Amino acid sequence: MHASDHHARQLVSRARRVVVKIGSKTLASDKAVYDRLAAFVKAAHGVGRGIVLVSSGAIALGVRRLGMRSRPKEMARLQAAAAVGQSLLMQSYEAAFTPHGLPVAQVLLTHQDLADRARANNARAALSALLEADAVPILNENDSVAVEEIKFGDNDALSSLVVPLCDADLLILLSDIPGLLDAKGARVPVVSDIEAQAAPLIRKDKSDVGTGGMQSKIEAARRATLAGASVVIADAREHDTLPRILAGEDVGTLFVPASDRIPAKKHWIAFTLKPRGDITLDAGATTAVRDKKKSLLAVGALGVRGDFRVGDCVRLLDVTGVEVGRGLAQHDVASAASDAGKKDDVLVHRDDLVVWPSTRA
Repeated sequence: MHASDHHARQLVSRARRVVVKIGSKTLASDKAVYDRLAAFVKAAHGVGRGIVLVSSGAIALGVRRLGMRSRPKEMARLQAAAAVGQSLLMQSYEAAFTPHGLPVAQVLLTHQDLADRARANNARAALSALLEADAVPILNENDSVAVEEIKFGDNDALSSLVVPLCDADLLILLSDIPGLLDAKGARVPVVSDIEAQAAPLIRKDKSDVGTGGMQSKIEAARRATLAGASVVIADAREHDTLPRILAGEDVGTLFVPASDRIPAKKHWIAFTLKPRGDITLDAGATTAVRDKKKSLLAVGALGVRGDFRVGDCVRLLDVTGVEVGRGLAQHDVASAASDAGKKDDVLVHRDDLVVWPSTRA
């Protein structure tokens, strides 16, 4: 490894709080994976590491138990499969972890749980209490009640939101791939610039078992690295993948933490909240917000659209429609529209504003 890559891997080996996400395909096809996870978590606890699992698999197990030929598309049938499969999933974890003396805790979340600041803080406190008690939180999207408006999209996305929620310094995304592959099919060892190195390599891929592909994993890596965590995408089928990652070995693809880390509240604004509207900025306001990190004033707004209220998340767009950033509205849509271009009222305060790097646009 290059010296910089070696340093990045050593940073991984010092991680104290780790989020591990494992996909549906692995859990549905490899029953031994539960025992490997249990042994890994037991060893991690022995050296003072806290482990949070984000586990897919409920729908896949439910589909099999209910005798469905394939993953259904209808919401009600998906919810039925999730309801049946979630208990089977937890039974498997309980059976594997109990011999190691490790209590497991089921934590089911919807997007609404994390979009509400008070509920998100309650989830943070609950996870902290579980980790302090040496329990193993096993998180999953609450698919049995989730509908489109309150879904995360997939558990890759959920895992990236869990990183700042539990102050993790490492996210491991386990799947049936050795990592990010380059154009020749070779594994990319380290990514320090996601936009330049990883985004061009994304291939469209689909699975009839899970929902997340490489694109969702790259996006999860981007979000988690912006929260200050290292991220590793690696192969769950190799029996020693997890211990080798935490030993600092060259396993999978490592995404190094971003140099411009986003604080927890701004990370929540940027990635957890769903925008309820847009505000278009003139050239002067775009420069002030993007380059000078100023608040958005009404005088710099050209127009608004959507149906947002005070405190809702809004996107800030330049005159060409490119998203400059997003933040919390200090006025509702009617007030923002009437003030646009006329007053110096603050529409979005800089403390509640996340500005994207210009390379992202």
